[in-house]
Amino acid sequence: MARSRRLFAAVLSVMLSLVLTLQTDMTVRAAGSSDYLQDLRGGVAALLNPGAANSTEIVNAQAKQWNLDFSKEEKEEEEENFENLVMVNVKKVLNVRSEARDDAEKIGKIYKDGGGTILERKDGWTKIQSGNVIGWASDAYLLFDEEAVALAKDVGKTVATIEAETLRVRQKPEPDAEVLGLLPGGEIVDVLSQDRENGWICIDYSGKEGYVSAEFVSLKFTIDVGETMEEYKARLKAEKEAARNVNYGAYTADADTTLLLAALIHCEAGGEPYEGQVAVGAVVMNRVRSSAYPDTIHGVIYASGQFTPAMSGKVNRVLESGKIYESCIKAAEEALSGVSNVGDLTHFRRVNGREGLVIGNHVFY
Repeated sequence: MARSRRLFAAVLSVMLSLVLTLQTDMTVRAAGSSDYLQDLRGGVAALLNPGAANSTEIVNAQAKQWNLDFSKEEKEEEEENFENLVMVNVKKVLNVRSEARDDAEKIGKIYKDGGGTILERKDGWTKIQSGNVIGWASDAYLLFDEEAVALAKDVGKTVATIEAETLRVRQKPEPDAEVLGLLPGGEIVDVLSQDRENGWICIDYSGKEGYVSAEFVSLKFTIDVGETMEEYKARLKAEKEAARNVNYGAYTADADTTLLLAALIHCEAGGEPYEGQVAVGAVVMNRVRSSAYPDTIHGVIYASGQFTPAMSGKVNRVLESGKIYESCIKAAEEALSGVSNVGDLTHFRRVNGREGLVIGNHVFY
């Protein structure tokens, strides 16, 4: 009986959010879109009819999409998503091998703070899938269970992909709140928090907190994944950069590379004070110098699961447009020259209570 009441409450919440969002946040569909109307009628009909064969599945699927916590079963299922998680426990790089032995062929590598999925375990070795890398690694260099989850939550992040043609970003989690701007379909943004009860997602919108309807986004938790040896060699071949001067911390780069770093700074900290822009550039350069990350600017910026604007293609679009703030170009040049106002720190994110060096809206750690 209690479960039925929870289900009924969830249905009402879904229906109310659906109606409000369709009125205010969905872009106008093309006239004569009969498939869309038919889908809408079918979905609502199933929700209204608890006896429909697929009504429970529809409600549960919607709850998962919105991350609504309305049942113990759903909560347990969410926890199970981390059951096969494995994280690397190294200061530099973990070698992934073709077989479960030290002298087996090296087929890939996973950098510090990376992880993947457990496929098999035997004799102190674990078969992992991390990106396109599928192979064996010694358990001595891996974290499992609670330790793996704790590290993943610390270094990973949740991103939202916009699934509507255009989606309004609002100042508050309310259907009639002021509109801050629009996001195009396919755009990927960082998630700051989730309002599970009301179906809103708080995102990082150009350095500000914005809210989007959860119905029109898909959420994904991301961590860094590995690269095969073929991918590693191809990346090195494609990157045409000058050698760095490790002794002085300077990195000699051509104009294209400087603008690539500037484009990332523009995307990550364009609305931040100049000190914050230099700090983002310094984080990239600290990673380049560290043996725990790719040793080129291109490799660091496009590493999987790291910089959301690079994942979404926004860095490329800004780079191609040539519309990069002058302050971001200057900050890139300073970072390339060896200037760092964050020491040797290699991470940053929006201020969220984490301890670290706070500059503007970012905390560096």
